[in-house]
Amino acid sequence: MAKTNFINRLKEGVVLFDGGMGTELYNRGVFINKCFEELNLTNPALVKQVHEDYRKAGAEVLETNTYGANRFKLKPFLLADKLYDLNYQGAMIARSAAGDDFYVAGAVGPLNVRIEPLGPISREEAREYFKEQIRPLMDGGVDLLIFETFVYPEELKQAVIASREICELPVIAQMTIDEDGCSLTGAEPEVTIKELENLGADVIGVNCTVGPQVMLNWLERTRKHTSLPISIMPNAGKPKNIDGRNIYLTSPEYLGEYAKHYIQSGANVIGGCCGTSPEHIKRMRNTLNSFKPQIAAPKIEISKVEEFPDIEIIPQEKKSRLARRLKENHFVKFVELVSPHGVSAHKEIEKAREMNYYGIDVINIPDGPRASARMSALSLAVQFQREVGIETVLHYVCRDRNVIGMQSDLLGAYALGIKNILAITGDPPKLGNYPDATGVFDVDAIGLVNILNRLNHGLDIAGNPIGNPTGFYVGVGTNPGAINLDEELKRLDWKVEAGAEYIVTQPVFDLKVFETFVKRIEHFKLPLIAGIWPLTSLRNAEFMNNEIPGCSVPENIMRRLEKVQDNKEESFAEGVKIAREILQRILLHIQGVQISTPFGRVQGVIDVLEGIELN
Repeated sequence: MAKTNFINRLKEGVVLFDGGMGTELYNRGVFINKCFEELNLTNPALVKQVHEDYRKAGAEVLETNTYGANRFKLKPFLLADKLYDLNYQGAMIARSAAGDDFYVAGAVGPLNVRIEPLGPISREEAREYFKEQIRPLMDGGVDLLIFETFVYPEELKQAVIASREICELPVIAQMTIDEDGCSLTGAEPEVTIKELENLGADVIGVNCTVGPQVMLNWLERTRKHTSLPISIMPNAGKPKNIDGRNIYLTSPEYLGEYAKHYIQSGANVIGGCCGTSPEHIKRMRNTLNSFKPQIAAPKIEISKVEEFPDIEIIPQEKKSRLARRLKENHFVKFVELVSPHGVSAHKEIEKAREMNYYGIDVINIPDGPRASARMSALSLAVQFQREVGIETVLHYVCRDRNVIGMQSDLLGAYALGIKNILAITGDPPKLGNYPDATGVFDVDAIGLVNILNRLNHGLDIAGNPIGNPTGFYVGVGTNPGAINLDEELKRLDWKVEAGAEYIVTQPVFDLKVFETFVKRIEHFKLPLIAGIWPLTSLRNAEFMNNEIPGCSVPENIMRRLEKVQDNKEESFAEGVKIAREILQRILLHIQGVQISTPFGRVQGVIDVLEGIELN
């Protein structure tokens, strides 16, 4: 090829990329609800025309029309089986437009699914998904790879690692930022640049979301913190919705002026993102051409980013009374009480007082069980602790809050004295009384444990210091009778790896199932709290068997309840007796018990524990 290696080209001066592909296709009549990457197969001439227009405007690097061509983004369009062809043809079209004198960058965006530590996709799996997209780009002849518009540094890191494992192509790694120059998770620019530098990419930078001025502010603030080349690719401002169309209002002249500021401030790669057109790129090229005879690369003096002060982590035994008792090998007793539907918790508080009198260690409070709307579990937990003096375990579900709301809730809960958390993914809204409600599920229980673990290390979800760390004692739920036990244990393994400190099970009825489960989790070495549910009737047992996933009431228990089904009190007494027998049989395997109070019958808790010797 006539052109030099891209890395060597960087040493010669600033490199100009092209502008937005998706918005340019939209401007040329492609509906916004279409898969733009599909055009690589259905209308390659249109895609090539956009590339050629950018090349004529003065772009030295053309990005492939493959930003969203990964398995997860293609699936809603039923195009996942065409992943290779879409990426390969995307590269070939750009290569055809670029010829031998211009560069082609294989464009790769985020997967559109959460990866660990905030989601169910492992780092290893994420790398394989990125490789699946990178390989056809390589086969199509790209000169470099550009990973762009990433929100989470961990996902961007896996993309870079994936590329390094299968090729030696130069890599540009770009995150996106907000109006304040922070990442979309709230990380300060100094944190962002440090994370980017640690990725191992050849060029690092930012693109999308914001316009030229915000990106200049980011560049001026961060340039002194890295010696790596930096890329800057702004949107043409924030889009305005006018008569149903998103219009970007930043003019080509304005972006051309900012190209000068970027160069003067030390950018090595410039270009455009959403809303930028060939005319914008032409203005940037004009700036570069007029600048070139006079400009010298600015001398960059690297300033060390200020290190965060060492955080003294709160040891387990000082997190809560529950944590201390389990650390000292005491057998602990949980009782589950559900929040009221209304604004008065008087009845629940009286029940909590009774439980405190009988020596129960903690009250366990479900958070919107079975997707029902009740008084907030946090409110009830605070009332129990302040008015009764008994410690609580607060269920916290992922269904109803995004990660920002979660972090705010958790910090507030800790400030109010809540120290024990049970991280729960949560029942989908369709299971509850409001099936038209929508779930959030930004993260699942695994991601929530990671958030709690970060807070316990004095950092928010963006990696910013929060001052004094929290001291949450973090528990997780699990189901010994899960239909797919291997998957359940895999998720439990991830929860433990994320920082779980104790385990609470779903109600135990089948002893054989429970013993099998216990043998398979022996390696965790974490306190195991077994769930016990005093069945109130045969109907209650049938409900557990048929409407609670993974819950299995053995036939012998069903027969015992069937014999007394005509007498409510005898049924309840038999259910208590069964619960006591189960607890007696599993005592050697557990470090605590969580006893539920079906229909609010707390006397059943006292009856289950009666006569059982606990340390």
